[in-house]
Formats: sequence, structure tokens, C-alpha cells
Amino acid sequence: MSDNIHFYSVNAESLATQYDKVPFESVHKDWLDKLPTEGVALDIGAGSGRDARYLAAKGLSVIAVEPAEGIREVAQRYTTSHSIHWLDDRLPDLVNVLALQMKFDLILLSAVWMHIPPSQRERSFRKLSSLLKPNGRIVISLRHGCCDDERTMYDVCEAELSKLASQFGLTFKLLSDTKQQDELGRDNVSWQTVMCTLPDDGTGAFPLIRNIVVNDSKASTYKIALLRSLLRIAEGHPGAVIERSDEHVALPMGLVALYWLKLYKPLIDTHSMQQNSNNSKGLGFIKENGWGALATYTSSDFYVGASYQEPVLMDSLYKTLKDIASTIKNMPAKYTTIPGTTNTVFDVELFKSRAPKEALNLDFDFLCSLGKFYVPKHIWDALSRISIWIEPALINEWATLMSGYGLNKSKHFTKLDYLNALTWHDPQRSTNKVRDRVNDLLHSTDLACCWSSKSLSHKNYAVDHAFPYSRWPNNDLWNLLPTLSRINAVKSDKLPTTSKLATSREFITHWWQEGWDQNGAEFFSQANLALPNLSPTNRNFDDVFEAMKLQRDRIKDIQQLQDWY
Repeated sequence: MSDNIHFYSVNAESLATQYDKVPFESVHKDWLDKLPTEGVALDIGAGSGRDARYLAAKGLSVIAVEPAEGIREVAQRYTTSHSIHWLDDRLPDLVNVLALQMKFDLILLSAVWMHIPPSQRERSFRKLSSLLKPNGRIVISLRHGCCDDERTMYDVCEAELSKLASQFGLTFKLLSDTKQQDELGRDNVSWQTVMCTLPDDGTGAFPLIRNIVVNDSKASTYKIALLRSLLRIAEGHPGAVIERSDEHVALPMGLVALYWLKLYKPLIDTHSMQQNSNNSKGLGFIKENGWGALATYTSSDFYVGASYQEPVLMDSLYKTLKDIASTIKNMPAKYTTIPGTTNTVFDVELFKSRAPKEALNLDFDFLCSLGKFYVPKHIWDALSRISIWIEPALINEWATLMSGYGLNKSKHFTKLDYLNALTWHDPQRSTNKVRDRVNDLLHSTDLACCWSSKSLSHKNYAVDHAFPYSRWPNNDLWNLLPTLSRINAVKSDKLPTTSKLATSREFITHWWQEGWDQNGAEFFSQANLALPNLSPTNRNFDDVFEAMKLQRDRIKDIQQLQDWY
């Protein structure tokens, strides 16, 4: 494959000109009537960008994958649509595509399959099938005939793809009975097109989650708390995956423990609500020199990117997260099993670690230092995509469990009391921090509205969640933008379009640089975990903006929010 990639880079200009001569409608006439009218498309081996441009013009958001740097650069010069995101990636690994944690309505491999060695095709197809939404389609063009240049091509046939489709639970359709002539007029080349469709997700993820929530025996609220912690991470931290295989994803154990802490803090310390069925039995993670020393702090005092220097707080928080990690391993992770078996759904690997000396930073390195939490890939995908439907079920079951415990009954809590205690809150902290920074800067410099470029003053600005908090609860610094109050009111809970983000890029990145360049540890810790396709060590504001654009498309695809132009 590397020799082929080199060929496409060296001959980029001539090949791009050649490909662009032939319209999309001519090359793909066999399946034009199957083209999705909305959603997200993955164009693998995007080449000159001809197909990506067409798909974007039809209203699709497009991830264009091209490993050959030369032709990718040529394509990007002519790709002006804000709905096209370019990635350097390749089959069979698709590392960067998988890191996006997206599912696709359409996956297109145009003139690509013949470059994949037969030994890599089953693995490639497995990866492709795992990226489809229910009713999503893979369209593959098959090139037949010899190659008269230095590229390496392998024989292809529809029977091979039919077998792979059956193996991975997809339907198969050959879109033309006879081989089609080459649109570039090459007499020794002909083509066929196949379409493979995922009629249903077939993973069993949602029934398994539902079984854990509704049917599993529970002596405490631990299983529900674990699922809700994982759901919060899946929804809000696509960058948190530290390891990915065909079977599972691995998360920082410290991040799972942090969300457990944030969920239980108001229930235990504010509302004193019993969390297990034994009135006299305590909770495994509540210890005097750990949790007990954090009683004066609220859940919003603990968040990704935060830094703590006070020795007692550092020591207590470290011990609390370690105690939570141990409790998760020995209780809900151990006893959450696949129905009818003793096989556990989740796995936990705890690491030996040392308490920080100078400061405790809730950053990627520290969160990873406590261990790894393994989530089956199909469960992770379900939590990522349908959290909006799963979380209400979790909250309802958690409230129902608490209402049955003796100490809670004696306090006469109502169902509303339980639901209020389980509400996810922490917007005030981040908003205040941004407001303080804006107010400081306005004394010494001019600041502009991130959506309009109009000047701000102490009296006319508001802090806007770029992606609305009511639908995607994120208070990270990158998601909080100073805007004119009147614009914030108009935008409300709408999601900015890709073009709106693009036209605001200069103002948003300028604000980030002004606001957080001098002390960017918290900013980048939050962004690198919350946004897709960023490395844990990223310190580039432009890369954060590119990831923000991708996250915008993920949120739009999952939640279908109203657009704001």
C-alpha cells in the first residue's frame, strides 16, 4: 500500500485532473437513487475530492479520508465546503476515523478495494461494517482489468464481498448485472458496484443495557451509577479513549472515578440519601481520610482540568478516587454480568500509583495513572449515540431504588426530591471563571463578540455555550464564548451551523488565545478529552477548532438540534 500511496502523491496534479474530468453522476450512476438525503458520509480514498464535493453539495457532512499527502493537498485547495473534514488515514486500521466515534449513513470506497491485499480484506470489511448506522450503506466499486503503471492492484470479485457481507450481518446487492465500461475510456478496464447495508444494529447493546438497568438484581445503586458515569464520559469525552480494539475501548480509570464522585457527592453530602438496601452497612468508597475530608466541597469543585495545591485536599481527593476505583472493580464491575452467564460485561485494571507531591492535576496523565476501565465496543457505541434515551431510564431506576431504602423512607423523600438530587448541575463554576477573565481583559484590551465581531463592554456581553448546555452539558473553557447579550438571546439553545462556525473561526480562536494562552493547561486538558481527533498532548488552538467543527457534526447527527445561522 505504501508504494501506491507514494504514486498518488507524486502524480497528484495529473491524477486529480484526470478524475475530475468525469462527473460523479457518470461514475456512480448505478446507485444515485440510493444516495442519502441527509446525514454523514465517509469517503475512503477520497483522491481529488470529486466525490466528497458532490456529497457535501447534496447536504451530507463528509469525512474525506486520503492517505496520499500530495493528492490530499490538491483536493483541499478545491474543497471549499465547510461540511468536508479531511483525515490522513488508511485501511485496514482507520485509527483516526475510529477515534471520531462516529457512525455513518454512507461509506464510499470508489476505486479503492483493488488496492487492499486479500489478506487484509476481512479485517478492513469488519472495520467498515462497525462504522455503519442501522440502515447505513457501504458502496464499493470493483475495478477489473490489468494495470499499466507501477501501482499494485489485486483481483477483486463480487462473490468475495457477498461472503464478507454475510459474515458481518450485512445485506449484499450487486447493482449491475454486467460489468460497466470505464468512464476514462480504457479498453482493458471495467467496473462493477456493490452495495452492502446494515438493516439493524444487531449488537444487542441496548437490550443488555436495559437488562442491567431494569432487570438485574441490585443491592445498591452502584450498577446504575457505573452506567451513568460511563454514559457521561461517552457523551462528553470522545477524546478520552486511550485504547481501542474490535472488542472494547479502554478509558482512564481516574475519569470513571471522577464522574462517580460527581454523581454521588450531592446524594450523600447534600441530601443524605441512602444508597444501599442495608440500613447499617456503609459504602465502600466512603472513608474518613478520603471522602470524609471533602465534605465542604461540592461536585462542581471537581472537574477535568482542575488543579489543586492544598496538601490536605490533594491527599483526600487522591485517596477518594483510589477508593472509588477499588469499589468499582470489586462491586459493580464484578457483578454486572451477561444474562444467563457469569461472564462480566466490564473489566477493570488498577495500577499502582503515588500521591502527587506538588499539585494534583485532573489531567489526562493523572486520570490514566489509576488504571484502565474496559467497555465492550458495542456498549460504548450505544452510550455514545443514544445517551439521550438511556439517561432518563437510568435516573428513573436510580430514584426508584432509593425510594425503597428504609432510611430514605423515614425521611419522607418524594420522587421529585430524588429526581432533583440526581439532576446534573455544574454550569455556574465555568461561567464565572470565563466572566472573571472577560472582565479582567476588558480593563486593558478590546474584546469582540465571538459570533459577530462587534465590540464588547462590561454591560453588553453574555457568556454563551457554543454547543447548547441544555442538550450537551459541557462547561469546558473552549465551549464558553463571550458574545453580545442580544445575540446570545437569539441563539438560545440552537446549534451553530458549520458555515457559522467557519465564519466565526478568527473571533473564536482569538478569544481562546487572549483568554487562555498564558495558562492553557486547563483549557487543553478539557478540550483534548472532550473533542474528537485530538492527542492528549495537543497545545494548538487551531487543532481544537478543527475538532470543535467535527464535534458540532457529531452533536447534530445524534441530536438533530435546530440550526442557528
